[in-house]
Amino acid sequence: MSPYYAVERPYLAVGAIWAAWALSWLIAAVWSKRTQGRPGIGSEVPYRVVTVIGALLLFNGGRLGAGTGLWRPSLPIQWTLVALTGAGFAFCWWARIQLGSLWSGSVTRKEGHRIVDTGPYALVRHPIYTGLIVASAATAALSGTWTSIFGFGLLTLGFWIKARLGETFLRAELGPQGYDAYARRTRMLLPFL
Repeated sequence: MSPYYAVERPYLAVGAIWAAWALSWLIAAVWSKRTQGRPGIGSEVPYRVVTVIGALLLFNGGRLGAGTGLWRPSLPIQWTLVALTGAGFAFCWWARIQLGSLWSGSVTRKEGHRIVDTGPYALVRHPIYTGLIVASAATAALSGTWTSIFGFGLLTLGFWIKARLGETFLRAELGPQGYDAYARRTRMLLPFL
């Protein structure tokens, strides 16, 4: 095996983890309950645009690991970042399983919607976004380019915008009393901050 290939394997592993997560996430969408309400489509445009641009930049236009970066982590650090990417997605899946059929890829109110405050939702109000932020941060650190770091920043901003929209919508749909009590005891995206 060439030394070049050994160095590139962490980049291939991260790409495979992202691809496996995206495919499994799409497949699992069939277990979602029927949507009962959603904010106007125009309110979703800002987070969608920011998130898509962020994702494109995070992966350097599909060339993760290509070119010269600001840094090149050692091989053990690269594999640690691969593991951190996987851990971020494991956290996402824990949250998705906890939500069950209430999950949606968009900001919606599902049939029988309620506030979920157990499992990862006892730690943060938006654990799926938290897991995605962790996976994105590890991917950006692995790539080590300005482009990927800026992409990570845009993705984080997109998740924050979507989280704010979702909270405003759910407060209106489910009533502020229950949601505000949950928000007071649980952080939005990062536990303990």
